[in-house]
Amino acid sequence: MTDNSKDRVLDAALAHVPFDGWSEKTLRAAAAEAGVDAALARALFPRGGVDLALAFHARGDAEMAARLAAMDLTSQRYRDRIATAVRTRLELADLELVRRGTTLFSLPQHAGDGAKAVWSTADKIWTALGDTSQDLNWYTKRATLSAVYAATVLYRLGDCTPFHQATWEFLDRRIDGVMQVEKLKASLRENPIGKAFMAGPGKLMESVRAPRQPDNLPGRHQG
Repeated sequence: MTDNSKDRVLDAALAHVPFDGWSEKTLRAAAAEAGVDAALARALFPRGGVDLALAFHARGDAEMAARLAAMDLTSQRYRDRIATAVRTRLELADLELVRRGTTLFSLPQHAGDGAKAVWSTADKIWTALGDTSQDLNWYTKRATLSAVYAATVLYRLGDCTPFHQATWEFLDRRIDGVMQVEKLKASLRENPIGKAFMAGPGKLMESVRAPRQPDNLPGRHQG
């Protein structure tokens, strides 16, 4: 009943967000329309609009993961798999709802929530693509993809080209840049100076193993 009520409130909220944002007003209207007691709605979304926005983002992440699981990406280059995953996620959300969310998470008191939401998206993309990295690579992959995803979201909000073609070109350029960094890292491991680095300070950095980090870090799932 509780899960169903949460979905009903969120569903009802989506029609109000373009007018009232992810706000207390939206939560109250959504609860009334969904037939959910105001006290229960408050328990489901304790911080009001921001929790509504985070629930909407989490729903999009879950739908993206389901869609990617149903795709056969084996014929694509790895960089194209990343592009497909990011594009899939971006195409799931209504632009005005995203715009309102971007405004909300740009506020200092909610910036941390926004960063965690983006990190969670990056984590789910890498997980869906079968990433098995550990140590420092686990963090660098997600941090880099988080930056790519966030930049592409902002670019798309201002893109007026047909079918958002400019956005997908922007995304391709960002991913190409990331792949160049990955190639640089690979070449570093192959040359004598790079090997020396990896045997010294680089090895020390790799000793920071992801599983030993606190479980409450964004994107790190508990076993």
